Amino acid sequence: MVQKNDGVTSVEQGVYPVPNIPMKELLGAIPSHCFERSALRSSTYIIWDLFVIGCIYKAAATLDPLIDPTHIQLPHPQAYTALRFALWSLYTFGTGLFGTGIWVLGHECGHQAFSESKMLNDIVGFILHTSVGVPYHSWRVSHAKHHASTSHMTQDQVFVPHTRSELGLPPLKEGQEDLLGSRVSEQVRRELYDALGDSPIGAVINTACYLLGGWPAYILFNTSGQKRYPKGTSHFNPSSPMYAAHHYNQVVVSTIGIVAWASCIAAAIYYKGFVTVAIIYIVPYLWIHHWLVLITFLQHTDPILPHYRAAEFTFPRGALSTLDRSLMGDCGKVMAWIGAHATNGIAETHVVHHVCSKIPHYHAWEASAALSKVIKGYGIPHEGRPVGWSEFYRVLRECKFVEDEGDVVFFKNAEGIAVMRPGFPDMSASDSGVDIGQESKK
Repeated sequence: MVQKNDGVTSVEQGVYPVPNIPMKELLGAIPSHCFERSALRSSTYIIWDLFVIGCIYKAAATLDPLIDPTHIQLPHPQAYTALRFALWSLYTFGTGLFGTGIWVLGHECGHQAFSESKMLNDIVGFILHTSVGVPYHSWRVSHAKHHASTSHMTQDQVFVPHTRSELGLPPLKEGQEDLLGSRVSEQVRRELYDALGDSPIGAVINTACYLLGGWPAYILFNTSGQKRYPKGTSHFNPSSPMYAAHHYNQVVVSTIGIVAWASCIAAAIYYKGFVTVAIIYIVPYLWIHHWLVLITFLQHTDPILPHYRAAEFTFPRGALSTLDRSLMGDCGKVMAWIGAHATNGIAETHVVHHVCSKIPHYHAWEASAALSKVIKGYGIPHEGRPVGWSEFYRVLRECKFVEDEGDVVFFKNAEGIAVMRPGFPDMSASDSGVDIGQESKK
């Protein structure tokens, strides 16, 4: 609820219960068989995804010659072009969706969730990720750091919030706004909005640029990555600060793989022509990384999610500062099922994936349901709105910056308002009546 009195806007904030849940309790809630990994079962999903992609291509290639006056009568000559465009647009959309499923399986290999063999995981992961333009080892290493420090302001690797000072905003004005973002004066609101506010058109353009260019920008230039890394940090630079010395050769091998991948695309363009390659591969590739950015951004970015500085960060807190969302759930149950099936549930089971990343996706549904019961018992929000363009647009507009101060911080919008504040457990007494402070001294 928002109230405006005497030139001051006040908002009734929700309270996020900062958890102190032991990992043993979180892992103990998950059935033991969910941790089992099977190379054979995992491989069937690769075969299925490739089979579906092949069927989509075969269907499009078969129907294309039939869009002709000798087979069907359309009211205008341009209608044939429009119908053919629609056909191949559906091909690129469907291929991109199931191609994202291939990306997810490569991602599981990087987490050692594909099988019990590290060698097999790395071989399969290298092939799958290279095929969709991902430097396997380079990203595997940085992604592992992301899992170790999820939502840590100075250790997380991606989707790290900008702070007030990083954006060059005026310092916090005592008396006119509070640190938690529950009260803001009209003057401060105008100042912040002038600096951060987007027009609807500008926000749409920013959304499109982020979704289409976000992945290569992050891999190449660390855009939206950890702010403390120096200029020149890149997933293709084996000397980047995100890597240790023993990662050097792995980064080089990954880079060679991407050079080979790009060379294959260039050769295909030379022999088949740019338009053909663009339709068959490049546009589906853009769809894949559009989904990758859309899904992962919304899993880790929302006004209701906290970010931690070192004093309050723990692994369980970071793991639980993520959201499960339904991919394309805003388009109805059928599209939600297609989205979850095609992408192997990456959006819908993300919280349990952060609690234990070695759980394969086919067990993640059951594990997620079991874990959810524990999380709900603590009142921790873990289910977000469905993944879609409108939700991305909303979150992008509501999550502008966090404060330079505070060990648990929440996003503020372009007017300096935050919808959540941290709530810490009462550590003054235990349920047994024994004072915790006194007990710890014994």
